[in-house]
Amino acid sequence: MTDLTDLTLAEARDALARKDFSAVDLAKAHVGAVAAARALNCFITETPEQALAQAAASDARLAKGEGGPLEGIPLGIKDLYCTKDVQTTAASHILEGFTPPYESTVSANLWRDGAVMLGKLNLDEFAMGSSNETSYFGPVISPWRRAGDPTPLVPGGSSGGSAAAVAAKLCFGATATDTGGSIRQPAAFTGTVGIKPTYGRCSRWGIVAFASSLDQAGPIARNVRDAAILLRSMAGHDPKDTTSVDVPVPDYEAAVGGSLKGKKIGIPREYRIDGISAEIDGLWQQGIAWLKDAGAEIVEITLPHTKYALAAYYIVAPAEASSNLARYDGVRYGLRVPGKDIADMYEQTRAAGFGKEVRRRIMIGTYVLSAGYYDAYYVRAQKIRTLIKRDFETVFHDGIDAILTPATPSAAFGIGEKGSADPIEMYLNDIFTVTVNMAGLPGIAVPAGLSSQGLPLGLQLIGRPFDEETLFTVGAAIEAAAPKVELPKRWW
Repeated sequence: MTDLTDLTLAEARDALARKDFSAVDLAKAHVGAVAAARALNCFITETPEQALAQAAASDARLAKGEGGPLEGIPLGIKDLYCTKDVQTTAASHILEGFTPPYESTVSANLWRDGAVMLGKLNLDEFAMGSSNETSYFGPVISPWRRAGDPTPLVPGGSSGGSAAAVAAKLCFGATATDTGGSIRQPAAFTGTVGIKPTYGRCSRWGIVAFASSLDQAGPIARNVRDAAILLRSMAGHDPKDTTSVDVPVPDYEAAVGGSLKGKKIGIPREYRIDGISAEIDGLWQQGIAWLKDAGAEIVEITLPHTKYALAAYYIVAPAEASSNLARYDGVRYGLRVPGKDIADMYEQTRAAGFGKEVRRRIMIGTYVLSAGYYDAYYVRAQKIRTLIKRDFETVFHDGIDAILTPATPSAAFGIGEKGSADPIEMYLNDIFTVTVNMAGLPGIAVPAGLSSQGLPLGLQLIGRPFDEETLFTVGAAIEAAAPKVELPKRWW
């Protein structure tokens, strides 16, 4: 029999319904795979007992014909999602040992539909990073390697544990979050599919906040169909989240394989940035050709305020982080470092509890929100954000159905190769993705080929608000046309 971990989510779901094997068999196979891949450091907390108990309950429901849409499917949960009675750390020392007495809405939706939890996945601390090197629990190692080069590579970030675990076939899919590209960039680096849905499509309740107006939950999966299946379970209105939007959740899986006839795909000239590698540009041109061959109309468009997006993002996001992370003070939960008085205790706790990148962003955010600089930086960045959103509204009003761009400016890089001396070099990894968050739009990254060094490269599609269906349709067309991006071997 095929190794159970080699199946796709859709194949496993259908096989469980046919009773080809049990949910417990499937859970045992994945628990074993997780244990055998600890060298990748994908998981902060493993929950094998819980996985087997949930799988046994799934088998009982399947035997009665009462299985849910994800019945018996093993998943990983990014450790930014609060999980009842299971440690939730946000990959930070300041939350080490914190065990929530409640469940995030998105993970509760997955358990409602029968999913099985393998554990909590590693990430950049408080989701701040593009390489998964800022985690207090150590970096995640990508399962990919450059051809003939054993150098450990980053899986991207902040959802690096999610992307690496899916790519390494440790789980069928994983929850992730995207504030400026943290689903799409790691998906592109690892040859997986990641979708950041429209802001408000998934509840943020019970997810540790980074930048509240930018954060959005979404899945990382092995292919477009699996991502569509997961998003349907994750999405939905939540009265506990005032930013959650009350709109129907479509059957996303039904959109996979749809026709591109009559679809208009926009190609933004501003994404042809100076210094873009010939490899990334060539992949983009290939993607355009694939969509044209599939029946889509290709239209050049302009998004004139794109050039300001990265600078504006790195004002808005740290400002919101500065506010959100003020709650971690050693008083109510998490780490507490004693001091000579309460102010000293605050200082000692936050100095010991936060890593370098988190401290940097808190300081930037506090600075741009301060009395002398609020108008000069924060207010101006929010005005730029409005203009970026208006650019997208204009092209969608003109009949564009989706926009095709590169997902990342390069393939994955080695651990320690970027950002150690100049953090701006790391921030530039988000250059193609941040506009989507600034405008609250949906975006998907789909594997489209391999670099000259044998590493995955991805393309990004940007859609209309709450039109994730079109992204799944167009993404599936790219997936069907592109060469299969598959991990050559397991080295760990």
